[in-house]
Amino acid sequence: MTENKYYTITSLEKGIKILELLVQHGELSVSEAAKLMDTNRAGSHRFISTLKDLGYVEKNENNKYQPTLKIMKLATKVANRFEIRRIARPHMHRLSMKYKETINLGFFKNYEIIHLDKIDSLEVLRMDSALGDKAPAYCTGLGKAILAFLPDHELANYLENIELKRLAPNTITDKDRFMSELSKIQRDGYAIDDEEMAMGLRCIAVPIFDHNTYPAYALSISGPSMRQTHRILESMKTDIMQVASELSTAMGNP
Repeated sequence: MTENKYYTITSLEKGIKILELLVQHGELSVSEAAKLMDTNRAGSHRFISTLKDLGYVEKNENNKYQPTLKIMKLATKVANRFEIRRIARPHMHRLSMKYKETINLGFFKNYEIIHLDKIDSLEVLRMDSALGDKAPAYCTGLGKAILAFLPDHELANYLENIELKRLAPNTITDKDRFMSELSKIQRDGYAIDDEEMAMGLRCIAVPIFDHNTYPAYALSISGPSMRQTHRILESMKTDIMQVASELSTAMGNP
C-alpha cells in the first residue's frame, strides 16, 4: 500500500488493490484475497461483493472470484482515444502476415514505454505483453527508437533521472555507450533490442513522427532470438521503416 496522503480514500485504494490482485492472479477466493491484502476475511468479502455488484467481478465454477470483461471495455475506451491505433492497425496486420512475429505499438511516458497495441505471433514461443504493459525505455527497441529522436533537452532530462540497471546480459548500463547507441539509431533510422531487456528476446523498432516532427510513437517486430537472428532483423528493416514513414505521413509529419 502506498503512503497515505491527506486526500487518500483508503477504502477506494483497497478496493482497487483487490481488483488488481484479481487481474494478476486470474481468480481468488475471499480468503486468498484477504491474505494477499493482509486484511480480514470480512473486509475482503465486502470489497469483492461491491466489485461484483458493479459488474467488475464474477463468481466462477470453482467458487472463486475473477475479473470480468468490463475492465477490458474501460481499457479499450482509453486506448481508442489514440488515433494512431486505428491508423496503424492495417499496417501492423500487413507486417504480421509477412513475418509471423509479434507487432508492437507503443509510446513514451514517465520514462517508460507503454504498450498501446499489439498483434500476437501465432507461434507457440512468442513475446507476451499486454495492452497497457510498461517497460523501461533504455533497454527496449520501442524505447530506444523514440529516445534517439527526442529533443536534446528532453533526452538530457531523461538521462539525469534514470538509472541504467542491468536487466539482461546485454543491457547497456554505461551512459556514454548508451549515447553512442542512440547516435547509431539516428543514423540508421531504426533500433535493435539485442536481448537487452530479456535474454532470448530480440526486436527491431522504428519511430513514428507526428506533425511537429516529434517521435510520438514507435513500432516494433519482436520475437525469440532463435528466430529473430541478426540476418532476419536486417531483412525486416526496409519494410518496417517504410511502414513508419507511411504512419508518420498519416500523422501529419511533413
